[in-house]
Amino acid sequence: MSTQLDQLKQLTVVVADTGDFASMKEFAPRDATTNPSLILKAAAMPAYSALVDQAIKDAGPSATLPQVIDRLLVVFGLEILKIVPGRVSSEVDARLSFDTAATVAKAREIIALYEKAGIGRDRVLIKIASTWEGIKAAEQLEKDGIHCNLTLLFSFAQAVACAEAGITLISPFVGRILDWHKAKNPTANFAGAADPGVISVTQIYTYYKKFGYKTEVMGASFRNTGEIVELAGCDLLTIAPALLAELKASTAPLVRKLDPAASAKADLKKVSFNEAAFRFALNEDPMATEKTAEGIRLFSADIVKLEQLIAQKRG
Repeated sequence: MSTQLDQLKQLTVVVADTGDFASMKEFAPRDATTNPSLILKAAAMPAYSALVDQAIKDAGPSATLPQVIDRLLVVFGLEILKIVPGRVSSEVDARLSFDTAATVAKAREIIALYEKAGIGRDRVLIKIASTWEGIKAAEQLEKDGIHCNLTLLFSFAQAVACAEAGITLISPFVGRILDWHKAKNPTANFAGAADPGVISVTQIYTYYKKFGYKTEVMGASFRNTGEIVELAGCDLLTIAPALLAELKASTAPLVRKLDPAASAKADLKKVSFNEAAFRFALNEDPMATEKTAEGIRLFSADIVKLEQLIAQKRG
C-alpha cells in the first residue's frame, strides 16, 4: 500500500513549508515556501551560516539591512530551486503590508536579484500579506508578469479580492484559523471536516472552481494531518516537515475531498468587493482581522531579528 504522502501527491501538488534543505530533499515536494520566521530559524543554524555570510558579501558593505535581507531571501531561494523542480515563494518585508507602492518596489527588487542569478519569473512567487494594499500591489505585479502568493489569508473576502485581482496563488492559513476558534471554544470538537480552517479553504476552493477563477488555492499552516486529509484534492498544500513525515509513515487510504467537477455544481452566488466593502467584511470577521494583524506583527518581528543577526555578523 502506498503512503498517504504518495497518495496525496496524486491529487494535490505538495509543497514544503520549510527553509531546511535536508527536509526538502527527503520529501521531494514540487515547490517550497518560505517566510521570515522560517528563514530566521534556518539562518540561525550553523549549517546555513555560510549562506548568511554569502548574502552579506553579495550585498556589499554599503547595503542597508533591508537590502541584505533581500539578498538572504534570494540566496536561500536559489539553493531551494536546486532541490525542487517547481517554484519558491519569497516574502516581501511584512512592514510594508500597508504600502502598495513600497510593496511593488520591493517585489521588483527581489525579482531582479533572481533574474540576475539566471532564474526566470516563472519559478518565483512573491509572497505578500492579504491586506487591501497588498492585494492591489500584487494586482500591479501580476500585470508585469511577476507572480504572487498572497499569504496571511483568513477570510472569504480576502480570497475573492485576490481572485478578482488575478493573483496567481493564495495561501489560506488553516491552522491559525483553528487556533483562534479553539481559543474561543476550548471544549468544541473541531476534528476532521468540522475544522473551521478546513471549512474556510473548502468554501474558497468551491467558489473559485464554480466561477472559473485561475487563482490557485494552497492550504497552509496545518496543525495536524487530519486537516490535510480533509483537503486532499486542493490545488496545492504547503506542509511542514513533521507533518510530511507523518503522512509518509501512514498507509491509511486517502480519498479526494475537494473536486472541481463537484464544485462546478455548487449553488453559489458571485460576489465582489471594492475597497470599502472589503474593509467592512474584514472588520465583521474578528478572526480574520485579528489573525491577519497578528501574522503581520510576527513576521515583522522576525524580520527585525534577522536584521539583528545580519548586523552582528557584519560587526
